[in-house]
Amino acid sequence: MLYEYPLQEGVRTMLRLEQLFDRIGQLMVRDTAIDHHFALATLFEIMDVAARADLKSDLLKELDRHKQQLIALRSNPQVEPAALDSVVHRLEQAFDALNHLPGKAGHALTSNEWLMSVRSRISIPGGTCEFDLPSYHAWQHRDASVRRADLNQWVSTMMPLAQALQVMLQLLRDSSVRQMVHSNAGQFQQALPAGRSFQLLRLRLEPNLVPEISGHRLMVSIRLMRAEPDNRLKPITEDASFELALCA
Repeated sequence: MLYEYPLQEGVRTMLRLEQLFDRIGQLMVRDTAIDHHFALATLFEIMDVAARADLKSDLLKELDRHKQQLIALRSNPQVEPAALDSVVHRLEQAFDALNHLPGKAGHALTSNEWLMSVRSRISIPGGTCEFDLPSYHAWQHRDASVRRADLNQWVSTMMPLAQALQVMLQLLRDSSVRQMVHSNAGQFQQALPAGRSFQLLRLRLEPNLVPEISGHRLMVSIRLMRAEPDNRLKPITEDASFELALCA
């Protein structure tokens, strides 16, 4: 079982958005109205998370930083030029698409009065009933292909953000240095190497173990738990080994 823990706030936001884009991708391809309802709810969640003022500029800076780091490797004889150029090209494409996106991700959708009327009601328990939003009730009874076409059109305004996140997180995960570590009675602590700014922690555990993780740029602490039959977590008392990866 793989667990990821962000060590920087920007990565925390990226992981949340990645999960939301994955969810909406799974829901949109289905046919039922209830799946498309939750796809729409997820779209509004993406808009809320992406509304952070510095998200776009931070992503553009990170994409450019990674590009410059990779370009500097072109003189390294151990680096395959074709593979390097392919990654640099993906970074350039993601940068250009995101840079040409006007305003914040999802801003173009705020001018759609019908969508915003649904957004204002969807967070209210039962707020999208047919007597509250008859036009939304009618939309839910349209053919699945029509609803899917609408969803694809709305989500397409977010795709530059989704593509930038995909490139960034793949590069981050590929930078990981993996090691097997051992916990003492389920407890593990490690000081992070000085001089490096790690952004993401990845753990691979046995499926019956659940980690409680805390960390920052100087130290990570992990306590291993096991789920009881009622799903409450109980600390383990035995030693255990697991794979830990730090991504910079």
